[in-house]
Amino acid sequence: MATASIGVPTSSQSRRAVSAAVIGNVLEWYDFGVYGFVAAIIGKNFFPATDDVTQLLSAFLTFGLGFLARPVGAIVIGRMGDTRGRKAALMLTIFLMAAGTVLIGILPTYATIGVAAPALLLLARLMQGFSTGGEWGGSTAFIVEWAPRDKRGLYGSYQQMSVVAGLLLGSSFAALLNSILTQDQMVAWGWRIPFLVGAILGPVGFYMRRTIDETPHYERVKEAAPAGGRSGFALAATAFGFTIVWTVCFYVLLTYMPSWTAKYMKLSAADALWSNSIGLVALIIGIPIMGHLSDRYGRRPLLLICCAAFIILPWPLFEYLASGNVPYVALVLIQIGIAIVISLYSGAGPAAIAEIFPTRSRSTWMTTGYALAVAVFGGSAPYLSIWMISKFGTPIAPVWYLIAAAIVSFGVIWSLKETAFDELA
Repeated sequence: MATASIGVPTSSQSRRAVSAAVIGNVLEWYDFGVYGFVAAIIGKNFFPATDDVTQLLSAFLTFGLGFLARPVGAIVIGRMGDTRGRKAALMLTIFLMAAGTVLIGILPTYATIGVAAPALLLLARLMQGFSTGGEWGGSTAFIVEWAPRDKRGLYGSYQQMSVVAGLLLGSSFAALLNSILTQDQMVAWGWRIPFLVGAILGPVGFYMRRTIDETPHYERVKEAAPAGGRSGFALAATAFGFTIVWTVCFYVLLTYMPSWTAKYMKLSAADALWSNSIGLVALIIGIPIMGHLSDRYGRRPLLLICCAAFIILPWPLFEYLASGNVPYVALVLIQIGIAIVISLYSGAGPAAIAEIFPTRSRSTWMTTGYALAVAVFGGSAPYLSIWMISKFGTPIAPVWYLIAAAIVSFGVIWSLKETAFDELA
């Protein structure tokens, strides 16, 4: 297999490899994220109950249970990335994601096959969760290892930008369907369309990944013995703490937010999804800017500012949004502001977390630490948000979860040394 010189980012091989990883990542995260944007309708079709809250809880519980497979996928596929190569791991993840998405799109509902319907829905989410367990870390390692030394932040930000682009694609498509179809049509058959479209797109990403080359960093060290230093478990624990605020803000403020604004701000499903989509556009724009700034000024300043903002801002912002009679434009501006804050972390984060690990074990331990944090704190975020609101009787209850996550990750980042200007290990 051909290799490229390390640190030559403008070569056609480098651009093609990163482009294939990014496009595949967009399709992967579209498939995974679209579930959250039609969760209320899935609840009506797969979880019969007497009230909407119970149905939504059941739908998001399945959403969260899908995350339980992520640590397993992280260990299996992450290890595969270190032993068989980044390319092989990324091909497996996109195949599994497409299969899980097809299954959701064609599933009979509870009215047709009874309890087998939610059971099969859970199986599909477990397949998707296993796939995403290996996808994030594998694609992050792949992209950062292709980046030149002085552009790892920018290149790494493309990974996170592609995650958000996939979510934006899902959110926008769900908003479009809610705008052109009636509610009865969405409940009856319209909710299937995003999953079937995602299943069609999957082979495109698989083909692109099949044609890419292995990273030059991996080719250089794949036969080498593991380097000394901190144990893989210790490094994975650092990645775990690093990821907590990242995943909580992502799944509370991006995935659950349309359900929250629709219910507590009395918005239509379409309006809630469109405002969320506008915020995602702002996030996509902000991520590479912040990635570039992290190359110039370091990762730690941006990461610490983001954590500090999520300690200070959530309570007053949600108090205002829940107060009633908030103009729609104010909601949109707030979601844009939240997106800019998240972009501080999402821009600097991929390179920063990859730089914690040596190349020889990067895929295994980075993927495992990240996926465990997402499984524990991200997958449960929408469910816990709904539960906390019900338990404490206030729609702003989820802000305390956000604040606690920000405090923990702030401490972890404070303990890390700056790595933006060092060679990749």
